[in-house]
Amino acid sequence: MTSFQSVLFLCVANSARSQMAECLARDLFDDSITVQSAGSKPSHVNPFAIAAVGEIGLFMGGHASKNINDIDPTGIDLVITLCAEEVCPVFYSKAKHLHWPLQDPDRKNENLSDAERLAHFCVTRDEIKSRLIILSSDTLLEPKTVK
Repeated sequence: MTSFQSVLFLCVANSARSQMAECLARDLFDDSITVQSAGSKPSHVNPFAIAAVGEIGLFMGGHASKNINDIDPTGIDLVITLCAEEVCPVFYSKAKHLHWPLQDPDRKNENLSDAERLAHFCVTRDEIKSRLIILSSDTLLEPKTVK
């Protein structure tokens, strides 16, 4: 088993998947683990991502989209990319890399109600949370009590 002290979640816009992953990991992992997220083309934190984590009692206030170029590669032990249909950003470092191909929950091209949009974000949130719980059990990352 391997221990990680820092985790970076990457997607393209750093607006939904990687933001939710950062929020969930901060909640699930011990405070000694550094958790960050970034994107190759950062935009803004999607309000549906904020609402999806809010439904389970988490708060993403203060989160902002960050550029991958602003992350110091020497301080990262694990990089997790969360892209499916897009080209995932490349992060050059000696860190271990995992790829979680999750579809973008923001279905911009579909005519959906806000409730339907939020449902897509909640499915993605739950998938990320499940993977984080598995990651913590497969490594020496100490999870907080699972909520």
